[in-house]
This record gives sequence, C-alpha cells and structure tokens, in this order.
Amino acid sequence: MSTPELIYKITTAVAFTPARVSGQFEGMPIDQKDGYMHFSTAGQLSETLRLHFAGQSGLLLLAVRTADLGADLVWEPSRGGELFPHLYGGPLNLSSIVWEEPISVADDGSSVLPAGVK
Repeated sequence: MSTPELIYKITTAVAFTPARVSGQFEGMPIDQKDGYMHFSTAGQLSETLRLHFAGQSGLLLLAVRTADLGADLVWEPSRGGELFPHLYGGPLNLSSIVWEEPISVADDGSSVLPAGVK
C-alpha cells in the first residue's frame, strides 16, 4: 500500500475551537477514549461519514499531510480488514492541516465531499 499525501479528519466545529488557540488539536471524544486519533483516506471518507455522522451538521473536514505525522501514523485494520490511518503519540499540530472545509451529512448518511478531497 502506498501512503496517500492527504488523510482526513472529521470533527465538530465545537471540538476544534480550542485548537485554534493552542495550535494543537486533541481530537474528538472517541479519539481520546480510544487513545489515538481516527482518520480516513479519501476512499474511506464517504462511508465513515455515513456510518458515524449521519444527520449531523456543524462538522469540519480537515485535510492532513501524512508526511508531517511520521512514525506516529499507524495503519491498522478496521471494517472488514481495511487499513485505516490512526495517529498515536499526542495531538495533531495545526501546521499539518492543509485545508479545512465545513461539511454536513444528511439523515440518510449522504454528503457532498469538498472538491479538494483526492
């Protein structure tokens, strides 16, 4: 598997607000509970949104450079054995975020991904 240039983090705007002051994102409550930050690749993003964020608004999609994450980025099997990117070893530095876009997910789990998702 070749490592993609970008991976994606879905967060609420509320959870991301403290990061704008500190310069570091601590993640969503599920990340803190699990001990690592959950990410998705471009190909995994629609299904992650459908399964975990259906009916939600006030979300942000963060595009993160994998090269900035180093050895703290670990690819681990999840749904059906598919490898998902997980960040261990602390918060995400905002300097690793290439862009952020608001995103919402319909009640049926559908969403329109930003043009920058690749």
